[in-house]
Amino acid sequence: MLRETLNQALKDAMKAKDARRLATLRLILAALKDRDIAARTSGDDRTGIPDEAILGLLQTMVKQRRESITLYEQGNRPELAAQEKEEIAVIESYLPKQMSEAEIEAAARAAIAEVGAQGIKDMGKAMAILKAKYTGQMDSAKTAAILKGLLS
Repeated sequence: MLRETLNQALKDAMKAKDARRLATLRLILAALKDRDIAARTSGDDRTGIPDEAILGLLQTMVKQRRESITLYEQGNRPELAAQEKEEIAVIESYLPKQMSEAEIEAAARAAIAEVGAQGIKDMGKAMAILKAKYTGQMDSAKTAAILKGLLS
């Protein structure tokens, strides 16, 4: 479903002559195609990666752009940082609404209870549950920090 949305958005961006959205969507679809090929070579017979994996890919792309913004700002390249910010806005428009810190904490408490986590050594189990249930809805770094605080 998300794949079709992205393909349709590409066509719409072409018609609207929206260069930034078009370029960003092409980057997304190219990365998606790479993942599809990697999945096929590893023996996965599906027609493409599932929506959950696409959401993970989009989150990774946002994270990469945020890191680039930091580097561009340190290197005094505001025009490149602005370009990355525009790309983030486009990518985030295809991600589900992000959870607030309070929502992440509530979900983390539920995951801790579900796995019976006792300390930091059980953090991986709880994080795996959160990633499975809330793919694309939470920032992994924020979630890990909250989870670590709860388990400490």
